[in-house]
Amino acid sequence: MTDSADVPTSRPMDAWLDALSQPTGSPGGGAASGVMLGLAAALMGMVAGYTPDVRAVAESADRLVRVRTELLEAVEADGVVSASFGAALAMSPDDPAREERVRDAAVEAAQSVARLGRIGVTLVPEARTLASDGNPHVAVDLAVATEALHAGLSGASLNLRANLQLARRHGASTSMLTALQEEIGRVAEARTQVARITAELSARLD
Repeated sequence: MTDSADVPTSRPMDAWLDALSQPTGSPGGGAASGVMLGLAAALMGMVAGYTPDVRAVAESADRLVRVRTELLEAVEADGVVSASFGAALAMSPDDPAREERVRDAAVEAAQSVARLGRIGVTLVPEARTLASDGNPHVAVDLAVATEALHAGLSGASLNLRANLQLARRHGASTSMLTALQEEIGRVAEARTQVARITAELSARLD
C-alpha cells in the first residue's frame, strides 16, 4: 500500500482521495480542510475569469492564483506534519520521551493548520469583491465557492482546537499557545463574514 504521506496534492485527485481514505491520518482532516479552501480559491478564480473587464476583479484573479499555490504547498506540508504527529502518538506510553514528543508534535500540527486558516482568511475579501463586482451569471458558482470556504475554515478551526487541546494535555504552557489560540478567533470572524456573503448570494437565486 502506498504511504499516504508520499502522495502530494499534485498527484491525480483519485490518488490523493485514496490516500485520505486510509487509516494513517496523513493526509488527514487538516489537509482536507486546506483542499476545501483550494476548491474555494479555484472556483473564485473561475468567477473572476468570467468578469474580465472589471479592474478590481482582474486584480483579485491574480491574487487568487497565488493563494491557490500557497494552499497547495501548505496542504502538502501539513501531510508531513501529520505523519510526524502520528509517529509521536504511536510511541509507547512507557517511553519517557513520549510526553515531550507528543507536546511538540501537537504544537507543530497546530501551527500547520493555523497556517491553512490564515491563508483561508485572505480569501474573504476576494469573495466580497466577487460578490460585489463579479459576473452575476455565475453567482451560483461563487456561492458554492463561499460554502467551500466556510467549510474549509471550519475544518481548520476544529483541527486547531483539537491540536491545542492535546498540546495542553501534554504539558504545553500558555505562553507557547497564546498566538495560536488567537488564530481561532480570527477564523471564527472570517466564517461569520463568509456566511453573510453566502446568504446574500443565495438570496439572488430565488
